[in-house]
Amino acid sequence: MISFIKRQIQAIKGITGKRILLENFVSLSVLQVVGCILPLITVPYLVRVLGPEKFGLIAFAQAFISYFMVLSDYGFNFSATKKISIHRDNKDKVSEIFSSVMLIKFCFSAISILIIGILVAAIPKFRNDWLIYILTFGTIIGNSLFPLWFFKGMENMKYITLLNILARTVFTISIFIFVRHQENYIYVPLLNSLGLISAGLLGLWFVRKHFNIRFIIPNINSIIEQLRDGWHIFISTIATSLYTVSTSFILGIFTNNTIVGYYSAGEKIILPLLHLKSSFGQTIFPRISKLACESKDKAIQVVCNLGFIMGLIILTSSLVIFLFAETITTIILGGQFYQSILIIKILAFCPFIIFINNILGTQIMIPFNLLSDRTKVLAASGLLNLVLLLILVPIYQHIGAAVSLITTEAFVTFGLFYYIVKRGLIEPLQFEIIESK
Repeated sequence: MISFIKRQIQAIKGITGKRILLENFVSLSVLQVVGCILPLITVPYLVRVLGPEKFGLIAFAQAFISYFMVLSDYGFNFSATKKISIHRDNKDKVSEIFSSVMLIKFCFSAISILIIGILVAAIPKFRNDWLIYILTFGTIIGNSLFPLWFFKGMENMKYITLLNILARTVFTISIFIFVRHQENYIYVPLLNSLGLISAGLLGLWFVRKHFNIRFIIPNINSIIEQLRDGWHIFISTIATSLYTVSTSFILGIFTNNTIVGYYSAGEKIILPLLHLKSSFGQTIFPRISKLACESKDKAIQVVCNLGFIMGLIILTSSLVIFLFAETITTIILGGQFYQSILIIKILAFCPFIIFINNILGTQIMIPFNLLSDRTKVLAASGLLNLVLLLILVPIYQHIGAAVSLITTEAFVTFGLFYYIVKRGLIEPLQFEIIESK
């Protein structure tokens, strides 16, 4: 096993442009480490100050708003990233892509606030806490403004790191200053939104200042092109939201904010591993997209060699969380959240499964244009999760929600693998680490 790992490390050393990959991975890893540490500071504080009920209300509002985040993102975090990566040396084309995507995101954000306003006014459950939903909507504005897809496509992640660390640090400090009592819960979405909006505005400034990208009035053909390129990913993201965002949302519909609080608190314990997966995926995706246009074998080789090492790290970390779930819960969440222990145990290996899904569905299927197959799997998985939630949540509440999620993620893995084999990207029973030639 040790010699096998050494061979994979040697294979990684032979990857072209590994310095840029390493620099980007380090930048994103620093961001994700900070993104993990700061919640570990604020979450123990918030769960104790706000209690399960108010903490759950905030989590439910975030889940509700996340549906509209899917609309504003559309699919550009992958489709626009891929386009920017391919045309990064053509400044006029990059400006055209940038302008088209930003205009579309602005329009979708405007549509979202209109729909949210109607729903909040019409539905009593939302109307009773209308202010928290409106303030949480600010995260969509910040997310739309921040051109994450642009920085990823240019393979220049250090700006993402600097801006996000600044925004998250200010948010963390503000939490301790302004949230002192349970009735201050309304400041949590407000501060979060302000932080993201500030980061978004600074991000746009960096694009103009350091890349000399100008906003131009895009022609209709360019807008249609971006919408067409992102369509399958958008549909896939909607399907994915049926087994990510929908879990907390449906849990809140069938139970109450306290139960959502137990589930969300447990989910946040495994969040650091998902951040690690995210760093890896965002780093290699632009490179794999470019390699896929040159050589199928080389692209698959790079994905597998890099994925093996990161997968081993995530799997080991999942095992540690599973074994020490009770201790972790006691230290971070406190005695009020003892019902979160089983949630953590059930979801402990979810980051590893999601990592495998990222390798299959994002790093392989998107660059090789298997978007239709990917959409089929994610749509079927979303429907499966909805069925499981409707059956399990009324009976087992937060425990049923956790079981539904990990079952659905396992289904995604098998579905994606089936189509990759079917399309001939890898041979059956040979999804193993490919050594460099």
